[in-house]
Amino acid sequence: MSKIDEYMNNRRTHDKEFASGLDQVGFNLDAAVAVSNLRESLHMTQREFAKYIGKPQSTISRIEHGNMNVSTQLLNQIAQAAHKKLKIEFV
Repeated sequence: MSKIDEYMNNRRTHDKEFASGLDQVGFNLDAAVAVSNLRESLHMTQREFAKYIGKPQSTISRIEHGNMNVSTQLLNQIAQAAHKKLKIEFV
C-alpha cells in the first residue's frame, strides 16, 4: 500500500466529512463512466447526446468529467430519455 493510500484510509477512518467527500467523488466517477459508455454505445457526440436526452451539452460534459455531483434523479432522467433503466446496487 502506498503512503497516499495509507493517509487516505487513516483520514477516512477519523474524518467523516472527508469520507463522505471521497464517497461522492467515487459516485461521480462511476456516473461519469456510465454516462460516457451509454453515449458512446449510441455513437453520439456529447452535443448529439445532450440534444437526444434534453439536457445542455455542458451538463453532459460536467458529468463525464466527474465535475458534477450527479443525483440519481438526473441519472434516471438520462436513462428514461435514452430508453434505458437505471439500476442501482449495493456492493
